[in-house]
Amino acid sequence: MSRLVNVTELLLFEMLDSTLKGVEGFCRCERCRIDVAAIALNNLPTNYVVTDEGEVKKRISVLHMQIRVDLTQAIIRAAKEVMKQPHHSR
Repeated sequence: MSRLVNVTELLLFEMLDSTLKGVEGFCRCERCRIDVAAIALNNLPTNYVVTDEGEVKKRISVLHMQIRVDLTQAIIRAAKEVMKQPHHSR
């Protein structure tokens, strides 16, 4: 069965935790992580593909190298924004 997939979103979530480890002082609670994901995704172009279940990983691996740098930068920028104004008390 074919499905619609946002490759940018999938890659962001694959990279999120490892990228956030490099941001000193960042709170890694679920709320802060999701806030970072939302901000980063809102600042990146979407990249939708229609694919069969088995083809998703193949498509992602092809596009992975092309947008990895943009994703890393967007995650770091978003983390800095969230650190300035977290949605929870510290």
